[in-house]
Amino acid sequence: MSDVFSQIDLHIVFAVKHRRALIHPEWKDEMYKYITGVVQHYKHKMLCIGGMPDHIHIFIGYKHTQLLSDLVKEIKNASNDFIKLNKLTNTKFAWQNGYGVFSHNVSQRDVVIKYILNQEEHHRKKSFKKEYMQLLKRYQIEFKEEYLFEFFED
Repeated sequence: MSDVFSQIDLHIVFAVKHRRALIHPEWKDEMYKYITGVVQHYKHKMLCIGGMPDHIHIFIGYKHTQLLSDLVKEIKNASNDFIKLNKLTNTKFAWQNGYGVFSHNVSQRDVVIKYILNQEEHHRKKSFKKEYMQLLKRYQIEFKEEYLFEFFED
């Protein structure tokens, strides 16, 4: 019997509800490790994770046996529960609805990883809204403004 062979690298982006800066430097690495565990539990390969206090970038080698929407839902639910259970913030934490996902060729891995790991430097020059809109346009993703994240002027 033949097996299925695939190489699908996906860059997933989503934000904290109301774009609140609730991901604190003191515990973000702990949350990233937890999310990595969730990704690996479902047999995907974590390539890189990073972000800012108000949004997150996850770059994975995607295994086709799980619906992407189910994976993102599980990451959001599990990480939200992790934050609440460990009382990492005194404020109610939740992720915004929706996400962006962008596919990359294996030859682009190093560039995408560098981009995600350099988010703080990147956002000194560009807001999350501008970054996200550029990603949507670069990947020729059609969208309606009313279905995007809640963006506030940075």
